[in-house]
This record gives sequence, C-alpha cells and structure tokens, in this order.
Amino acid sequence: MPNLVVDFDKLLTLAGTDLGVTEYREITQEQINKFADATGDDQWIHVDPVRAKDGPFGAPIAHGFLTLSLIIPFWGELFDVDGVTTKVNYGLDKVRFTSPVKVGSRIRMRATIAEVTEVKGGAQIKVSNTIEIEGQERPAVVAEFLARFYK
Repeated sequence: MPNLVVDFDKLLTLAGTDLGVTEYREITQEQINKFADATGDDQWIHVDPVRAKDGPFGAPIAHGFLTLSLIIPFWGELFDVDGVTTKVNYGLDKVRFTSPVKVGSRIRMRATIAEVTEVKGGAQIKVSNTIEIEGQERPAVVAEFLARFYK
C-alpha cells in the first residue's frame, strides 16, 4: 500500500510534496543476469563475477538502466492517485547515473513531487527521485520522472 493515496481532484495542489522514502531492496546477481538477458547487455562488469572482482569496481555492478527501472516498483510504495481511468509513465528528465550499484547492495528511493501541471483530460506530475545506496553518501541515480493521470 502506498504511503500517500490522493484523489485526482487534489493532485493539482501537491507541488512540493515530499513523498518520503521506500524500503530498501537488495540488488542480486540473478536480477542483473536477467536484465542482461532481456536487454542483450551482457558486458562482463555486470555478468562475470570472477572477472568483475578484478575490474574497476571490485565486484559486478547493476546496469544503470536496471537501477533506473526500479523507479516503477519503488513508486508503488510511495504514491497513487484515485479517481482516474488511466495512469501513464510519460518520461524522464535529467537522468544521471552518479554511482555504481555493486551486486549485494541495498538501494531505496526518495521522492518529491516537484511540479504538477494540467494537461488535456488530466494532470502531469514531475517527481524528483534519488535512488540511494545503503551506507553511501553518493546516490546511484538522480532522475526526474514524469507521470500522467487521466480522469
């Protein structure tokens, strides 16, 4: 159940709302391997633990786009809108992969609704997201996520 569930009619008033932080999720080698299989990105820094141990990060790392894709399940922990017929992931702005996520790391997401604007038939929100790595000061990903909600 999301931390905050609002009715569509209140959505336009939420700019600046801190949505809080999700629970931590561990990044496993199995997740990384499945993502590599799905995308065809099987670079050794992701899928070869033996070679990666001696590589630049000292362990296999998650694909940046794997970490970014976790915005969606994290999002479900933080926020939802009632009274809509359709919810659409509209896009991303200003995405940065600021720190590698080593296999076995635990990550979570912190989010704030930065902007809310009306669009034809609905509303669009821009959410500032930071995916944090447990025990590290520098985050893994910083991104602005755009979502649309239609009545």
